[in-house]
Amino acid sequence: MHENPAAGESTPLLLLPGLMCDARIFAGQLAGLASARMAADYGDLDDLGAMAERLLAAAPPRFALLGHSMGGRVALEVVRRAPERVARFVLASTGVHPRRDGEQEKRHALRDIGRAQGISALVDVWLPPMLGAAAARDTALVETLAAMCRDAGMARYEAQEAALLNRPDVTALLPSIDCPVLVIVGSEDRWSPPEQHRAITAAIPGAELVVIDGCGHMLPVEAPGAVNAALSRWLAEPPATPCQNGYAPQ
Repeated sequence: MHENPAAGESTPLLLLPGLMCDARIFAGQLAGLASARMAADYGDLDDLGAMAERLLAAAPPRFALLGHSMGGRVALEVVRRAPERVARFVLASTGVHPRRDGEQEKRHALRDIGRAQGISALVDVWLPPMLGAAAARDTALVETLAAMCRDAGMARYEAQEAALLNRPDVTALLPSIDCPVLVIVGSEDRWSPPEQHRAITAAIPGAELVVIDGCGHMLPVEAPGAVNAALSRWLAEPPATPCQNGYAPQ
């Protein structure tokens, strides 16, 4: 781990995976960022607040966060509960909107495919739209991601879907965040498009937006080099303003 106190990598960067994902989605970050480590596994829980509580119970006193997809929503619940412990955080390929009309029906339709035909059939429907064009042509990458999602299994999928469908409102939380925030997304993300991330960036004071060209929703593993470069640069920047309770992010 880097020891330069001015660099963001002197603070542990906890990685929070999204729906049906595990450490494999962050393989490039775990290999390329000295401060990166997986957060406590919360994927079996069916409530975002409970996920955040488990993470906090296992986390060091002070840390940075990177939440991808559903993990971004978990990261926001961590910030809601313990802002003084969060040095800075990254929202990647995620959303902050409440449940939308028809969302429950669409998610339950996918769940029902899994119940009737098995997790492999569910993954075959769910995964392809999550990838950018280049990643979709990478057969080794596609199989790695498909295996990761299949390994999650139906019980974890259904728990995580329940957590997402019952997500809390973060409208009032976003403008209250006063530590550094990076918002990052792939230009080809069809599930959480760049326009959505521009709105997130506008809602959080001082937040920065990075759009990575040619990538879809599985951004951390689709473009690990570009993601790591953006993270390393941003983590090394001193904060523009002090964080909550007198803590200075590192």
